Amino acid sequence: MRNLKELLGDLDREAFVPLLAKLIGEARHVQNNPPELVPQEDRVARHVLDALLPYSTTPPPGAPGGPLIVTHVSYVDGRGNVIVEYPGASPGKILSFVGCHMDVVPANPDDWDFDPFSLSVDGDQLRGRGTTDCLGHVAMVTELMRRLAETRPALKSTVVAVFIANEENSSVVGVGVDALVKDGFLDKLKAGPLFWIDTADKQPCIGTGGMIAWRLKATGKLFHSGLAHKAINPLELSMEALKEIQLRFYRDFPPHPKETVYGFATPSTMKPTQWSYPGGGVNQIPVECTILGDVRLTPFYRLVYHIRTLILIILPIFYDFFSLYNLKHSVVENFKIPSIFNFCSTEDVVKKLREYVDDINANIEKLDTRGPVSKYVLPDENLRGRIEVSFDESVMSGVACDIESRGYQVLCKATEEVVGYVKPYSITGSLPLIRELQDEGFDVQTSGYGLMATYHAKNEYCLFSDMSQGFRVFVSIISQLEEDSN
Repeated sequence: MRNLKELLGDLDREAFVPLLAKLIGEARHVQNNPPELVPQEDRVARHVLDALLPYSTTPPPGAPGGPLIVTHVSYVDGRGNVIVEYPGASPGKILSFVGCHMDVVPANPDDWDFDPFSLSVDGDQLRGRGTTDCLGHVAMVTELMRRLAETRPALKSTVVAVFIANEENSSVVGVGVDALVKDGFLDKLKAGPLFWIDTADKQPCIGTGGMIAWRLKATGKLFHSGLAHKAINPLELSMEALKEIQLRFYRDFPPHPKETVYGFATPSTMKPTQWSYPGGGVNQIPVECTILGDVRLTPFYRLVYHIRTLILIILPIFYDFFSLYNLKHSVVENFKIPSIFNFCSTEDVVKKLREYVDDINANIEKLDTRGPVSKYVLPDENLRGRIEVSFDESVMSGVACDIESRGYQVLCKATEEVVGYVKPYSITGSLPLIRELQDEGFDVQTSGYGLMATYHAKNEYCLFSDMSQGFRVFVSIISQLEEDSN
C-alpha cells in the first residue's frame, strides 16, 4: 500500500469550500437558544449524508457504494446525529473523531459586517456563523471520511466520525451525544482514543474548567436614604456577604499544583459578573438586589476525592491493627483531611456555597458593616436581612485529559509534524459533555482548527489553511496508530 499520507493527500479546497457553503447556508436554522431558537440539525446532517452515502454500504440509487457504514440516529424529529465508520481489519483497533456538532450559537445579522448565514470567502478567510464553531469541522471531517472511502486504504484500525446534535445548549438532554452514550452507540469507541474536535487554534486543549452559574439575592428593608439607620441596605449586605463567600471559596479551593502542569492560566475562581435591583430614586434604599456570577472550577478536585475515598476504605481494614497500638481513635475515628480533599465536583461546590450562605444568615450580626449606622438587623422591628443563593441547572464539569495516553502522544506528534510546534493549553472555559465521556471510560483528547478569537463572536471566520492543517493532523494520527498495529 502507498504511504497513507500520500494516499489521502491534503484537504481538497474545491470539495471542502462548496460543502462548507451548504452547511453555513443552514446556520440560520440550526441556531440553538431554546425556546426561541430550536435547531433542526438534520438540515446540516442532510448535506453530510449526501456527501457520504454514495460511498456507503447503503448507497442511494445509481451510486456506486463503498465501505462506509453510515447510521443516522434521531431522538427528536429533525434533530439527528450521524455516525460514520470506515472499517479496519483488526477487531478492537479503533480511533474516533467526535464532537463536530451541527448546531451553532445565535447570530444577529445587524451586528455583523457580513451575512452570518451565508459563506463568504476572502482569500484564506472563510466567513460565517459556524465556520470556527463547529460547521467548519463538520465539513473537514466529512471530507476526511469521503477521502478514506474514495482511496480505500487497507487499515487495521477502524476510523469513526460522529457528528452530533445539541452541543450548544445543555438545558435540553436526550438529543445528542448523551443519548448516544446512554444507548450504547459509542461503546466500542472506548477501545481507542477519542478525539473531541471542537476547540481552536490548532493545539491540544488538555484541560477545561467546570462552570456553575449562581445568583445571590439580598433582602433588606426599604427606606429613605436620609434615615439610613431605619433601613437594612441590601446593596451593602450583598457586597459584604459576597466578600465573605469569596474568602471562604478561595480558602477551600486554593490553586492546585496540577494547574501548572496542565498550563491553566488561572486557578478556580468565583466572581460576580452582573448586578440588578428593582429600581427607585437615588434617595431610596431598595428592598432587595441580586448579584449574578459564576464559578470556574479546575478539574483536579475529583482526583483528590478518590484519594480520600480510597484512604477511608483502607483505614477501616486496618482498624484492629491500629487498635493494638492504641491508635484507633487518633488514626481512624479522628482522621483529618485538609479541606481541599472534602469535595470533588461541581455538585459538591454547590453544596459548599449553600453552607456558606446558611452560616452567614445564621450569624448575620457578625458580618462586616459599612459605617456607623449600617446594620443588617433591626431588633425593635424583629427584622433581619437575609441572602439567598440559587443556581442555574446547566452546571458543567471540567476535564483533565490523560496526558500519559497513546491518544495524547499521537495528537502531540501529529501537531508538531504538521503545525511546526506543539504547545498544549488549558482554559477554565467550559466544554459540555466531554467530562461525562471521560467518566464513562473514553480516552478523550481535544483539539480544533478554528480561531479562538472568533469563537462565539460576531464576524466569525476560520482559515482554510488551518482546516487544511487539521486534515493533515488527522491523517498523521491515523498513520501513527496504523504503525502501532504493525
